[in-house]
Amino acid sequence: MIEDAGDQSAAATPKGTPARPLRIAMVAGEASGDALGAGLMRALRRVEDDIVFEGVGGPDMVAAGFNSWFEMDRLSVMGVVEVLGRLFELMAMRRALYQRLSAKPPDLFVGIDAPDFNLKLEYRMHASGLPVVHYVSPQVWAWRQRRVRAMARGLDLVLTLFPFETRVYKEHGLQARFVGHPMADEIKPDLPAMPARIALDVDTNGPVLAMLPGSRFSEVRRLTDDMLRAAAQLARQTEGLLVLVPCATDRIHRFIASRTIDLDFDLRLFHGQARSVLTASNVALVASGTATLETALIGRPMVILYRMNSLTFKLLQRLVKVPHVGLPNLLCDARVVPEYLQDQIDPDQVSQDLLRLLNTGPERDAVLQRFGRLHRDLACNASAGAAAAIMELLAQQSRAGHG
Repeated sequence: MIEDAGDQSAAATPKGTPARPLRIAMVAGEASGDALGAGLMRALRRVEDDIVFEGVGGPDMVAAGFNSWFEMDRLSVMGVVEVLGRLFELMAMRRALYQRLSAKPPDLFVGIDAPDFNLKLEYRMHASGLPVVHYVSPQVWAWRQRRVRAMARGLDLVLTLFPFETRVYKEHGLQARFVGHPMADEIKPDLPAMPARIALDVDTNGPVLAMLPGSRFSEVRRLTDDMLRAAAQLARQTEGLLVLVPCATDRIHRFIASRTIDLDFDLRLFHGQARSVLTASNVALVASGTATLETALIGRPMVILYRMNSLTFKLLQRLVKVPHVGLPNLLCDARVVPEYLQDQIDPDQVSQDLLRLLNTGPERDAVLQRFGRLHRDLACNASAGAAAAIMELLAQQSRAGHG
């Protein structure tokens, strides 16, 4: 049983007994969560060097010393319809995790993003007496607002990446800490393009468009042709345009290569290197998601596109309550850069937007100024802040256990 987990905490070890490592279980569901988890592990070890980390993580967490019980890729699924196809597998995996955690309770559980998988597991852990943290707020400010009440009952702490997210939790009596975004800590502002072009062996002083159709094959398959048509139209209006495309996987690389055989403009594919490609660019065409925030932090104007399963889109249309979908627009609380969804996507219009943002002038300058302010707001040494909040929670739990 987990009821005695607080009494087993390393912080609560009685004097005279050998100290044991602090045990922290984590579950990350995709690459972005894996990066967050690895940063958090390193920051926690700077505070307490004797920690065992285990659960579900990806290659970054494993490289940082994480013991992963399952392949993280088994959790990487998006969309209402897509999740239904994997529902029984995901439920079985969650049961197996709960049984393993119950058999040997850790001192703390941290669910990293992946709310549809993690939250129910976290609620069960919390009900059994284990301190529970959720790292990365679900988009309760956009949809499924009722979820906040369940989180308030079933969690001890939420760590948020964006400043506006803490308010909704505090209104329901749940501890929430804004820690900033690790990406803003990593990326230096106002990076020049030329060093990145040299590193990528891109020999041009001319205009460069970064094209990022997504990191999942389903996204890439739906968006690539729209993006290529927009790029072709931009190339016809922009002398010497070079298009750079980072490919997250070999499968994506092969797919895009098959769609770009007979182009009448210059395009180069790369294996990965999205950040370098964005830095080398003047303007970007980006699938909605974390890459849009990375583009903004690097300081490149962009146009945001997204297509999803049509049934998923119809369901979300009824549920989502925010005026923007692109993270930069949401964080700036304004339509700073153009964004288009589903049938709104018109390659000719997209190319005109890109052309305006490519050219030096008031519109481009205004976008860059807003992105500069956004970078300053989010650069808060996030991993250290998250680690400090977790150690404070453990100290609170230890004091409560001795009260």
